[in-house]
Amino acid sequence: MSTTDAPSVVVHRFDPDSPGDGVTALLTAYHLRTEAEKGVPVDDVAALPARYLAEIVDPSSAFAGDTVLVARHGNAAVGCLVVTAPVAGRAELKRLWTDPELRGRGMASRLIGTALTGLADGGAHTAALSVWRWRTGAIALYEGLGFAVVDPWDERADLVCMERVL
Repeated sequence: MSTTDAPSVVVHRFDPDSPGDGVTALLTAYHLRTEAEKGVPVDDVAALPARYLAEIVDPSSAFAGDTVLVARHGNAAVGCLVVTAPVAGRAELKRLWTDPELRGRGMASRLIGTALTGLADGGAHTAALSVWRWRTGAIALYEGLGFAVVDPWDERADLVCMERVL
């Protein structure tokens, strides 16, 4: 891949007052894909578990106090990452999603890098995340960015918990 193949992506914080921000579509794609990968495909967004539906319907409320990063390619939202507010110096990264057609071009790394820089600048000392065991590409990405598998804090089957010291 040459540098001309890489999309020009700008990462910014989600603006809850901007309905065209694209976060809803990104979260919808993330949750529908995740449910399908778990073996419980959902054809209608309304059939998603309530906690996931709440994120789609009202991301501003669902992620109040958290930071939502959005990657843009031109005018299109093509990636997102939620960074929870740190508790005792530890924050969690979740809901990483990038447009499947643009994967492999560094967007996820840029989202995570922006999150890690913001956390370190804000005084957090640990970034944590959980990822489904079958998302081997994501696990390899996280390991390449310095995350290591740790004892689980979430006991759901097939979930891998990882952390990185900042």
